[in-house]
Amino acid sequence: MPITITQLNTDEVLRYMGCPPEKADRALRDQVEACARELLGVVRPRWSWRETSLTLEAGGVRLEGGLLLPGEDLKAHLAGCGRAVLFCATLGAEADGLIRRAERLDMARALTLDCCASAAVEEVCDQIEAELQGKFPGCSFPFRYSPGYGDLTLEVQGPLLDLLDAPRRAGLCVTSSNLLTPRKSVTAILGVSDGEIEKTKRSCLGCPAQGSCQYRKAGGHCGIS
Repeated sequence: MPITITQLNTDEVLRYMGCPPEKADRALRDQVEACARELLGVVRPRWSWRETSLTLEAGGVRLEGGLLLPGEDLKAHLAGCGRAVLFCATLGAEADGLIRRAERLDMARALTLDCCASAAVEEVCDQIEAELQGKFPGCSFPFRYSPGYGDLTLEVQGPLLDLLDAPRRAGLCVTSSNLLTPRKSVTAILGVSDGEIEKTKRSCLGCPAQGSCQYRKAGGHCGIS
């Protein structure tokens, strides 16, 4: 199903900017809203997904076909799940281009556009997650889990994109330093359980950036907890 986004949550963008929403004045909100409209005019969301069986083992999570996703955090997160859905999503190269052009002229505007794009790709992922959950009626799902969260390293980005045929199906690739390109993109693992599982959510305590988090230093949070 094609994914479209027509508006952004201003409060979420402000959190990405490190500003608690209640502390934002009218001028800042106007700036965010203007940049959001500009960004939404150029984004071209694309995505790809694949269902896979999984096995929990000593080194991490083994996917159907043999790929091992290493680490204890993802293994604990997927306890009770016999399957998973892998997916990737991107806003497209146009969003990256808009931000780069702004960086040459106005860094404050570029920062706002960048934060709008971060909020936009999360909105895209929320829509994708809802679409995928609808394909598994009666099942339970922990929150989606991405490389870089907990102890799941970014080194699995490339293998995940290969499994998803992402370069062809979504125009999404990975650099030699394991960063996604276009930059405003996401890979994720969504566990699927045939029975009830304990409800979990992303939290500051489990985040690898908790020690240096700019959102928490500013008195806010990134919106995932």
